[in-house]
Amino acid sequence: MIRFESVSLVYPGSTAPVLRDVHLAIPEGELCLVTGATGAGKSSLLGAACARVPHFTGGVLTGRVLVDGRDTETHLPRDLADLVGVVTQDPLLGFVTDTVEEELAFALEQLGLPRPVMRKRVEEVLDLLALAQLRDRALTELSGGEQQRVAIGAVMTAQPRILVLDEPTSALDPGAAEDVLAALTRLVHDLGVTVLLAEHRLERVIQFADSVLEVHPDGTVTYGDPGTVLAASHSAPPVVELGRLAGWDPVPLSVRDARRRAGPLRTRLGPPDGDGAREPGSTGSPRSRRPARTTDDDAGGPGTGGAPGHGLLSARGLSVTYGGVTAVHDLDLTLHAGEVLAVMGRNGSGKSSLLWALQGTGSRSGGRVNLLRAAGTPDPAALSPARARRHVALVPQTPAHLLYHQSVAAECAAADTDAGAADGTAADLLDRIAPGLDRATNPADLSEGGRLALALAVQLAADPPVLLLDEPTRGLDYGAKEALARVLTARARAGHGVVLTSHDVEFVARCAHRVVTLAQGQVVADGPAREILVASPTLAPQTAKILHPLGYLTVAEVRRALEARA
Repeated sequence: MIRFESVSLVYPGSTAPVLRDVHLAIPEGELCLVTGATGAGKSSLLGAACARVPHFTGGVLTGRVLVDGRDTETHLPRDLADLVGVVTQDPLLGFVTDTVEEELAFALEQLGLPRPVMRKRVEEVLDLLALAQLRDRALTELSGGEQQRVAIGAVMTAQPRILVLDEPTSALDPGAAEDVLAALTRLVHDLGVTVLLAEHRLERVIQFADSVLEVHPDGTVTYGDPGTVLAASHSAPPVVELGRLAGWDPVPLSVRDARRRAGPLRTRLGPPDGDGAREPGSTGSPRSRRPARTTDDDAGGPGTGGAPGHGLLSARGLSVTYGGVTAVHDLDLTLHAGEVLAVMGRNGSGKSSLLWALQGTGSRSGGRVNLLRAAGTPDPAALSPARARRHVALVPQTPAHLLYHQSVAAECAAADTDAGAADGTAADLLDRIAPGLDRATNPADLSEGGRLALALAVQLAADPPVLLLDEPTRGLDYGAKEALARVLTARARAGHGVVLTSHDVEFVARCAHRVVTLAQGQVVADGPAREILVASPTLAPQTAKILHPLGYLTVAEVRRALEARA
């Protein structure tokens, strides 16, 4: 169905190929998972498969790409519209109408389908992706995850034979991600649809994949059976990493397969030593929280900063309302020094609204926010932008909104100037988060993960005591997420505080001390990360599910426990 014949791709202004001599064939009715490091060229490969590369992006593509026999050299993207449906990393950029139902029907209108057929298909997709309650909502008022589901639905209504999806679950909560992936799997199995899907959260997708295509940093690719490719890959989900650690051959690809083989490993491990010491402690007063252990091999890991200190930021009675929709309702929250606090909850539960209200520029309909360590404990909303940035900084879901200059180097230099920091401060931070990023590159040409790393470095240059991050792992591979986790927990050890919203349970398990879950804008749970995550079938990371009921959260914890018991 999709064939690459000796394909190489070089973008304008570059001499190094993004894709190098790619030769493979993806058959009809297969779900092919595309993996690789951040910026390795996954989006370029997907773009080549739907003719957007090089027709929209420029560059020199040699070799041939055939899509159901159509050569993309002579067929523009519009010539493949009846065959290929595309969902990009930023769904908002692809919307062309105002409301959910209009967006779902738009492609059908362009195809000239009869109205009864259009209505039937729209209703089917509304039910399939749990969008019925959003049908009349404005697209700009939806959460990032809701927008992502609408973007997927908009291509599914046209019933294409090929779906090209770039990180389709990156903004979805775990439950919504499972629903979307189950729907895609049904299309593959029942209708023979071919799905080419790039994703960094492999733990969500790998059990559904028929094949894996890994894009390497040098532009070459490896294509084959999921178990074979991932067994030798640097980008592997926790279930595979745990299989490697335990010496299982072949490595398992699903939690169910791993649990069947984990009995002897659970016997060797026993419960985590000092369970509960990983987190700063309960949600009571700081004095009641027990100190955490510090180990050299867990540098940057959760709980390594000792007992949390004084309060940094507090919210009391905080409410946010948009029109007739209440996003946050009468919420109380305190962030302490030395704490990484993760806010979780399903799409539309109020997480992003909460962060913007805490930062001061977001809408509020009630309540107050105070910076507890600033003179006079001011509300961030009452401070000038320059002064507020030195106390609390926010990196939004779309980091490109913070980037205005023509190169990475110019962004870093401007960040140092605005923050009054020493020259090179932002660049050094960027090297810690995403080493090797070309300083001459225009931020618009970076991958989603590259833009996130740059925006984070820009905000951290001012060294604010409070850092707010909205879905900070979108577009990041496992190595980049590990680097980000080390940066965040190092800030906590230095006495700063971090609040992040995330659907990435593996990242939260790696770096959060405390987890707050929201539902309909209200706090429904607030406690130590281990306690909240292990107790939830939806939020539990893969390691916790495999080794239940022991309570381990990460493969790194298991490795340290095995070394200690050896």
